[in-house]
Amino acid sequence: MGRQKKQPTTASFVLFDVLYEDGSRSSNRKVPGEMLDGLDGDDPARTFIMSQDQKIAEMSGQPRGPIKSLTRSAKQ
Repeated sequence: MGRQKKQPTTASFVLFDVLYEDGSRSSNRKVPGEMLDGLDGDDPARTFIMSQDQKIAEMSGQPRGPIKSLTRSAKQ
């Protein structure tokens, strides 16, 4: 018998552009696609990005402001 090749797993991500209340912007933030499969629409993406921002703030010591708007990136 020959060796079987492992099938590569494809992780699907959805990219989001984030606008913060202080006017700063963050583009192409990756959110796992499986988080967005439910009836909640893009709301889980906001929670995921807020969690990422909190972790980054803890490491850098510079907190991010609240998110004003969240839109899917045009480049998908």
